[in-house]
Amino acid sequence: MTEILLKNIIVAGAAKDILIRDRLISRIAPAGTVEPSPVCVVMDCSGKTAIPGFINMHTHSGMTLMKGVGEDMKFHDWLARIWKMESKIDPEYIYWATKAAAVEMIRTGTTLFNDQYWFVPTARQAMSEMGVRGAFSYVILDNGAPDKSGKDQLEECRALWEESRGWDDGSFFTVGIHAVYSVCEDNIRRAVEFAREHDLLIHMHLSETKKEVDDCMAAHGGMSPVEYMDSLGALDHRTIAAHTLWLSEKDVQILGERKVTCVHNINSNTKLASGYHFLYNELRDAGANLCIGTDGCASSNNLDMLEAMKTSAIVQKAWRWSPDALPLDELFDMGTVNGARALRENTGVLREGAVADINIVNTDSVFFLSDAPFLANLIYSAHSSCIESVIGAGRFLMRDYKINGEDEILRHSRNLIKRIR
Repeated sequence: MTEILLKNIIVAGAAKDILIRDRLISRIAPAGTVEPSPVCVVMDCSGKTAIPGFINMHTHSGMTLMKGVGEDMKFHDWLARIWKMESKIDPEYIYWATKAAAVEMIRTGTTLFNDQYWFVPTARQAMSEMGVRGAFSYVILDNGAPDKSGKDQLEECRALWEESRGWDDGSFFTVGIHAVYSVCEDNIRRAVEFAREHDLLIHMHLSETKKEVDDCMAAHGGMSPVEYMDSLGALDHRTIAAHTLWLSEKDVQILGERKVTCVHNINSNTKLASGYHFLYNELRDAGANLCIGTDGCASSNNLDMLEAMKTSAIVQKAWRWSPDALPLDELFDMGTVNGARALRENTGVLREGAVADINIVNTDSVFFLSDAPFLANLIYSAHSSCIESVIGAGRFLMRDYKINGEDEILRHSRNLIKRIR
């Protein structure tokens, strides 16, 4: 049994001791009241604050080595370039690229993420070795005219799901439907049926660009991507829909009534000029679950959830001309507990019995000099360099800014970048 005691750490404004046993937060008590056992790792956290680990609800971790490959390109030209590059990747590339993603996630405080990419067993192994947990999708993608039959795709999906039942690192399997423009109707139906049969989450891109909406309406009798996916039974409380930018009032109503999780990816969307009018208030009031993601590094260029939270808030406030459009507490929930709810995981909060996913923030810096609320300083003033240590599922992933194996990962990753460029 492993034990960690975080002594004298600030939790919600008060000094506490946090005792971690195995994967869970065992006890949160007033500072100085918890006695460590002889085997306990004790860390004095005076001057530091504990927050939940961040949950990145939409990314493509293997794209971490593709930063800067398609700058200043329109979305569909950028996508074509990415798909050409992806034809060169293999398991070795995925292994080291995913490890590089893990380093970046850990440094910026992400302990759980929702992924959609290739070579899932290899990616899962790489993340498991780093201690970061993920939801990994088998991606259905046929560009509307599959060279594989739906039966072949379903068999591959089923085989990976069967394999995933033996995963013992806290990661789990989801069904990925790439998008309405890249998957034919028959394969969407097959994927939905398989997911519903086994109570699996579905992870998709949805209403990301105006072109996607216009093309879908032209191809499917005036139905928007949301209406079309709904007609195929793809939308319910187990659906995680990335982007959801171009929405009608009817779309918002459908997403809310179905309790869909909508993931805002502001840095990717604004950088690719896909859009920025994420209907946070409308979707929230309709009943949707709202989260934040970074998307992949080929578009967002980093996996920094703090940066994504800040940009999400300031852009939301700006286009609405309303400084209270996205309050701090709701913004922080989008990056933590809302993602846990979507992934059906007992984390995203600091409470006894929850999985011990904890970021330890060093507040002894110029960024925290103000007596403003802690979240204001964290999100609007500081940046991810204030995260000094990270605990994921009860073990140190980073301690005093040190991550085991980082130098080797960077060395291999630099060599592999030449292979795909």
